[in-house]
Amino acid sequence: MNTQEFEFDMATVRSQAGELKLSRSQGYYFSENLGADCVLEMVAIPEGTFMMGSPDIEKEAYDSEKPEHQVAVKPFFMGKYPITQTQWQVVATMPKVELALNPNPSKYQGDNHPVERVSWYEAIEFCWRLSRLTGKHYRLPTEAEWEYACRSRTNSRFHFGRSLPKHLANCYGSQSKNRYPESTTPVGLFGVANAFGLYDMHGNVNEWCVDGWHEDYNDAPTNGSAWLDEVEAQERVIRGGFWLSYPRNCRSAYRDSYEPDSRSSVIGFRVVCETENSLFGSRK
Repeated sequence: MNTQEFEFDMATVRSQAGELKLSRSQGYYFSENLGADCVLEMVAIPEGTFMMGSPDIEKEAYDSEKPEHQVAVKPFFMGKYPITQTQWQVVATMPKVELALNPNPSKYQGDNHPVERVSWYEAIEFCWRLSRLTGKHYRLPTEAEWEYACRSRTNSRFHFGRSLPKHLANCYGSQSKNRYPESTTPVGLFGVANAFGLYDMHGNVNEWCVDGWHEDYNDAPTNGSAWLDEVEAQERVIRGGFWLSYPRNCRSAYRDSYEPDSRSSVIGFRVVCETENSLFGSRK
């Protein structure tokens, strides 16, 4: 994979009063050409080890986020943004693998808004089509990959720090509601990423993960793999919170679930791409 360096702005909450520190950082990505002048930007996520879940001292944590446990994650690429309606429409017009896809399922319309009202099964179909088009292995993230990518080497409640800045995320009470009352916002609207270069990891839309739902982390995998039971209709994990979530439900460790055939206007997804060799491939 030919990757390129990119720069991005990131923000960190520096005090209990919410003082922000803005800084510039760098990452690596590659662009996938989907056709019809549509591209998908995939950011390199380095391998690493992190503490998954919430510690006992974390404010407003849920029991489902415990016990906190160490997980090792292999390198992968992750979508810089949630899949947009334009990207969905392009892939939805491609020949099906197993399922037909509605090219325009979303409640909150906008080419650069995240697609929503797509089931877990339909998100899987999207990944299959993308894999067939590119010859790469695209899929939904595992729950561990999602949290690792969201945290981006932080151990705070949000990747911003101890609090969620109201003007930097689309969630309940955010300043985006003046312009987008009770709806999604265009991806990347707030202009700041986490330390890996990912946008919209807190709020906007919940995001499907491949894992089945479990009530807590007892006996959870520690190698970053998906946690699946042999139950076809098992509820699937969603992450990140959405535009009407309280900040508590947008935390890095927050997790919830939906039936895999649900088509909800508060659930979208982003994709990951596996890498077999070097994380960065050849750089330009």
